[in-house]
Amino acid sequence: MRIGLLLLAAAISGHLIMLSNGLVTSRLLHSVSANGSYLTAEEHWFNQTLDHFSPLDHRKFEQRYYEFLDYFRLPDGPVFLKICGEASCNGIPNDYIQVLAKKFGAAVVSLEHRYYGKSSPFKILTTKNLQFLSSKQALFDLAACRQFYQDSLNLKHNRLNAQNPWFTFGISYSGALSAWFRLKFPHLTCGSLASSAVVEAVYNFTDFDRQIGISAGEECKAALKEINQLVEKKFSTNETELKAMFDASQLQIAGDFLYLLADAAATAFQYGNPDALCSPIVEAKNAGHDLLDAYATYVKDYYIGSFGAKVESYDQSSLKDPSNTDRLWWFQVCTEVAYFQVAPSNDSLRSSKLDARYHLDLCKNVFGEGIYPDVDATNLYYGGKNIAGSKIVFANGSQDPWQGATKQSSSPNIPSYTVTCHNCGHGVDMRGCPQIPLNLEGNAQNCSSPEAVNKTRQHIIDNIDLWLSQCEGKGRKSE
Repeated sequence: MRIGLLLLAAAISGHLIMLSNGLVTSRLLHSVSANGSYLTAEEHWFNQTLDHFSPLDHRKFEQRYYEFLDYFRLPDGPVFLKICGEASCNGIPNDYIQVLAKKFGAAVVSLEHRYYGKSSPFKILTTKNLQFLSSKQALFDLAACRQFYQDSLNLKHNRLNAQNPWFTFGISYSGALSAWFRLKFPHLTCGSLASSAVVEAVYNFTDFDRQIGISAGEECKAALKEINQLVEKKFSTNETELKAMFDASQLQIAGDFLYLLADAAATAFQYGNPDALCSPIVEAKNAGHDLLDAYATYVKDYYIGSFGAKVESYDQSSLKDPSNTDRLWWFQVCTEVAYFQVAPSNDSLRSSKLDARYHLDLCKNVFGEGIYPDVDATNLYYGGKNIAGSKIVFANGSQDPWQGATKQSSSPNIPSYTVTCHNCGHGVDMRGCPQIPLNLEGNAQNCSSPEAVNKTRQHIIDNIDLWLSQCEGKGRKSE
């Protein structure tokens, strides 16, 4: 999900919205018990190690997890580890994981990411207190949770040293965690599904906007380019009036306001609802109406209105507040993965003011001196798109602007599939179309090509079936 919305995707376990910066900075958490959006929302807890890399620090914190056992084939069925990402994890979402769990007789376990939701080691999120927030720590959390849960299963069913076959699942950032978990802990899982998995840390992510242009098509792209030009012109002549048009007068820093406008457009393509944006602005352009006014209406009515984005989540003065949980994903952005969505040198759909300097200044302003993303170290540690793991299946939506940070080439042990359709966005293989609001069981009927989604899902099923059987063939010991 400012990083463009990777965030939104982050979680959708409660219709999470992750916007600025990409994976998830603002959240839309709906109540879900009655409508079946969650398979379960019953909380469980266990004591997690704060720092997995220090032999001297033995502090613990309580981490939240969930379990869904309705389809579990006792006692030796598979366990599906559904990884939560950069947002509050309020339960196990009823997406395509439900269908898969029923098919394979699997238990589903889901662990909330450290610091997010109720799993924070600290009440005050100062930069110093955020030092233990990283993907590396999160992977060890998953390993510890997996071992804890396996031991509890064995105790419950009076077994000694038994190992159920485990399989990991994740979407977006949690999709990357799913792939990285298989890479770093291959003995703890039989395989992984990495849906729209952003495994490549990217400093200047110009491919994000290039994909939006491709996904938009010529007419919509032309309208978006003209809107960008109108915004830049209006900004230079009457910034106050322009911000008021979008109900965003509180955003004092130019880049914060311009990022809001860029994210608003990206959301439509990322989450599988391109017509919500393109139809009104193309109609306005063809009719000779005020394009800027049409875009302002879209931002206020759709992005802020029905989608649920919040203007204040773009405000750096708010992000500096150590009680603001929107800081969390920004900290990971500013230390590990960047995903700086910057304007390409030409053919841009966003303001030229949104460059790397804007992002670096934000990191410094919000977190202090010396905070910047070491993307080379991140890609060195995980391999980026050249990830050298095995038994990882990657899936992407053809309209998703995050494709440039995912793995799209296949190899025998790491197959990759792209679901191609008009509204196939982020996590389409697990969520269906559109991705927000949540479609129960990941229903694909609203996708412009349900058969394309179902074809990829069959590939996923085949891989899960094969890799689980290989695990079970080795005495139910994961390899």
